[in-house]
Amino acid sequence: MSCRAFLVTAPASGQGKTTVTAALARQARARGERVRVFKTGPDFFDPMIHEVASGESCHQLDLFMGGLAHCQALLAEAAREANLILVEGVMGLFDGKPSSADLTRAFRLPIVAVIDGSAMAQTFGALAHGLASFQPDLEFAGVIANRVASERHAAMLFESLPPQIPGLGWLPREAAITLPERHLGLLPAAELADLESRLDKAATALHFDASQLLDWEGPGDVAQAVGRASARYERPDVGLKPDPRLSALQGQRIAIARDEAFCFIYPANLDTLRALGAELAFFSPLHDATLPACDAVWLPGGYPELHAARIAANEGMQLALLAHASAGKPLLAECDGMMSLFETLVTADGAMHAGFGLLEGGALMQGKLAALGLQEAALPEGSLRGHSFHYSRADTPLVPIAHGTNPNGGATTEAVYRVGRSTASYIHFYFPSNPAAVAALFRA
Repeated sequence: MSCRAFLVTAPASGQGKTTVTAALARQARARGERVRVFKTGPDFFDPMIHEVASGESCHQLDLFMGGLAHCQALLAEAAREANLILVEGVMGLFDGKPSSADLTRAFRLPIVAVIDGSAMAQTFGALAHGLASFQPDLEFAGVIANRVASERHAAMLFESLPPQIPGLGWLPREAAITLPERHLGLLPAAELADLESRLDKAATALHFDASQLLDWEGPGDVAQAVGRASARYERPDVGLKPDPRLSALQGQRIAIARDEAFCFIYPANLDTLRALGAELAFFSPLHDATLPACDAVWLPGGYPELHAARIAANEGMQLALLAHASAGKPLLAECDGMMSLFETLVTADGAMHAGFGLLEGGALMQGKLAALGLQEAALPEGSLRGHSFHYSRADTPLVPIAHGTNPNGGATTEAVYRVGRSTASYIHFYFPSNPAAVAALFRA
């Protein structure tokens, strides 16, 4: 089965590429195709939307966090199952190191650029020309105009395009299809009761001729592109699944927090734990008074600051987590998971709430971004890669066992704390970056 793959990108963040990508995926499903969507870069919100839109899990394709071999394996697996693969880029096409342009170059993915045309006319063509010509070795399939006022406005935008750049379609400006946001990004899919309706409306509103992509004559067959991928970002220790010799979590049961407050979970992290032999059990720190029977606990990120009062009131969960840690069992807390473990949590309105109390100190929400960037931390178990993105800061006397480093020389260098077998950091770790280290972290 032939599978076509495209990168959906933009000149900057905020152009609407998530909405357009989701609409394209929804249209493909309506045509009876099987579509897989991937997200470039570290992001939790967009993949949640794409999972609902496509009906399939949405994984990351990130040349830093996972490496080329990992991305290669994910694409190859998807190409065996799907007719169409859409990869949503991160920020602008050329932003970051590695960038969305680096990813499309590695796999020769044709580019579909989403450009917000709401406040422009003929300049639309100049912007499209710049994207297509800035690095001429990239394949440029065309552009989709977003937030268009009318059919006449769309015609004006496309008339400005150079003849070699196709205008593939346009999406009108409608409040009914706009995806609402919060300080960290889009609202989580689970909080959008009308998400299915919004996606259906977006797919219906998108003026798009699917044959323009499905009949694309460029190197869009992902099976061929995967075979030709460059080794520029090769991580020889990383593939789709851990080496069978690393099945060190066989027979181990890991309890994973998953609810409204703890929802930032990469699907690839769950795949890695299962491939290492672990049994996964999910629980809610908000609603459950006890932990499931387990050998280790993982508290991923999310929004504990929005549910601080409920965390403070759940004395049963506090005692269960304290008992788990006191027994010397492994626990990993990431970003907002770490915030919930401090003695106190101060919300944006200045109110102080009790946390679960496993870590000395407190977390304080701020009105501005505190840290953002890719991270790699050298832990005693091995180096793990991931990213950091938060509005809070930690005030703790704990002495870090390690600090993250930013591959691009950015200022973010997150601390990693350890108390007994409990490890906590603002870093959202990407488990496929080092399955052996993950196994050592969780092994009882």
